[in-house]
Amino acid sequence: MMIGIHDKPGSFSDRWIEYCRTNGVSHKIVNCHATDIMSQLRGCDALLWEWENLSHSDVLAGERVMRSAEAMGLRVFPDSATCWHYDDKVAQKYLLEAVDAEMVPSYAFYSLDAALDWVNEATFPKVFKLARGSGSLNVFLLRTREKAQKVCRQAFSRGFKPIAGLAGDFTTRIRKHRRKGDFFPLLKRLPATLASVIRFNRTISRERGYVYFQDFIPGNTTDTRVTIIGDRAFAFTRGVRPNDFRASGSGQINYDMSKIDSQCVEIAFETVRRLKTQSLAFDFVKSQTGRPLIVEISYCYLADAVYACPGHWDAQMQWHEGPMWPQDAILDDLLNELRAVRAVGVRS
Repeated sequence: MMIGIHDKPGSFSDRWIEYCRTNGVSHKIVNCHATDIMSQLRGCDALLWEWENLSHSDVLAGERVMRSAEAMGLRVFPDSATCWHYDDKVAQKYLLEAVDAEMVPSYAFYSLDAALDWVNEATFPKVFKLARGSGSLNVFLLRTREKAQKVCRQAFSRGFKPIAGLAGDFTTRIRKHRRKGDFFPLLKRLPATLASVIRFNRTISRERGYVYFQDFIPGNTTDTRVTIIGDRAFAFTRGVRPNDFRASGSGQINYDMSKIDSQCVEIAFETVRRLKTQSLAFDFVKSQTGRPLIVEISYCYLADAVYACPGHWDAQMQWHEGPMWPQDAILDDLLNELRAVRAVGVRS
């Protein structure tokens, strides 16, 4: 078996390459941004590429390359079912509704008149989100009807930058990195980060022509992140930012498993089964009746945060003690799938 890996330092590829070298798995480094990527993949059985939402080249090439590799007959991570809705909260709304997943009530409109008609009848506060954005970027609490009307008019006129909230999020980033003890590396990366944001906003179209709202669910001081990889579930809670309503990106992670509602894990497993995805991270909040509701999903997540979990549940809700790198779990699953396909071919 030959595994193609797009090598991007600092991403999942670091661990994938180490895993292959350590375990004697044949692999080759490929460049998914190159014009000849399909030629590079000739002779490969699989492709691994953690393409992400803050790289304009990844956003432009990611789904196109992965779908094309699938058409070549390769097993890929992420596959189409896993990534087509990545960093698109509106797509996630329709997808989760299609499989009757338990999610926060959400609303999307594609004309100013329809949006304003809904706003004029809605109760507030409401959460406004752009389709793009992770770590709570482009997520705002609108407390009044007037604010919502203003947002709607902007959405159907000049629109919004795809990465609009980084500057406003910087205070939270400083607080988080001070707590982790890597504040100065953050400052060192800042010029490159800002240059990347400017390049992204110049390359990717402004967000306009739609509005997306979710009900505000009060009373949550934490959310629950459940990451499913195959038949494994890793979980932790995250504290809400000070004087805010958002937990994503706060860095306030708690690995006390007694704080995890098993319903969140069960709902995540069931939703993955319905969606037929390889891996997804789920963000949950609690309704006022205590029922877990999905806020968002994403195939991308922080590997270190998952590895720090003290163990994981399997699909039968049995607990397995000990940490596991998510990259290893992803590659294990892919190799097992390739072996199963090869075994069927040999028998036939």
